[in-house]
Amino acid sequence: MTAQHARGLSEGHKGHLAMLAFSALVAGSFSLGAQASPFVDAAALTALRFLLASILVGVAALAMGKLRVADFRAPWRYGILGLLMALYFVLMFEGLRTAKPVSAAAVFTLTPVMAAGFGWLLMRQRLTRRMAFALALGAAGAVWVIFRADWHAILNFHIGSGEVIYFWGCVAHAIYAPMVRKLNRGEPAVVFSFGMMMAGCLILTGWSWPAILATDWAALPTIVWVTLAYIAVIASALTFVLLQYASLRLPAAKVMAYTYLTPSWVILWELGFGNAAPPVAVLAGLSLTVAALWLLLEDGAAPLKEAKGITS
Repeated sequence: MTAQHARGLSEGHKGHLAMLAFSALVAGSFSLGAQASPFVDAAALTALRFLLASILVGVAALAMGKLRVADFRAPWRYGILGLLMALYFVLMFEGLRTAKPVSAAAVFTLTPVMAAGFGWLLMRQRLTRRMAFALALGAAGAVWVIFRADWHAILNFHIGSGEVIYFWGCVAHAIYAPMVRKLNRGEPAVVFSFGMMMAGCLILTGWSWPAILATDWAALPTIVWVTLAYIAVIASALTFVLLQYASLRLPAAKVMAYTYLTPSWVILWELGFGNAAPPVAVLAGLSLTVAALWLLLEDGAAPLKEAKGITS
């Protein structure tokens, strides 16, 4: 897409493109995180991740001339957002100790339904019937994948501990999307991301300081450093900005709807690492999540409207 075409897009379409990139980049965290999680404390790794990502975004904000003291009024806002993201990432890595990457990504696809509920509670963002149906369809597909296409497991509600741990992280992520819209006071996305990441870094450093000191960083295997580089530069610095950008242009449910693509991206990542594809029965659930995304995209791409009935 040329720069001229990009300039001709509506704000809503730009938000959709941001979330398309977001879903592809986030997927790498599941495959890499599953390989690195056995070797390092989740909170310690996430604290370092936030530190590196905040440095990168802070430098970018300075270079763009958008970093102003006035943008950091009411710093408690960044504390709330930083805490939500800290919870999400720590619980993600803890969950990946036992959950398979594709299964964890399916848990992630439950966030649109939760984001819709929190979007209504916090911003009075309402859904069309089409959006509600799409969210329900995507949730059904996610449940099918999470329970590994096993009806008996669904009926007995037999779910792995890793998936349960990660689910609570996804609750924090679902709250995050509408909170960005609620707490933003006109700050640019890059500045808001920097404030959130610095707050998250401070919270996690205080929480995980004993684990940070106890970790023999020099002895960690290469996969940990590869994962750290990816999640700090790509899956933190870049995707945080993309999420902030999209959250200011789309309803919370639509922002999180792009998580429906994540399991499909994860399968491609897993194949790239030489792992086997999931069974055909599991792929049926993934097809439902992709169908849900298509329904949401067909529902329009207009910018967000609050408290006036129906959003696009």
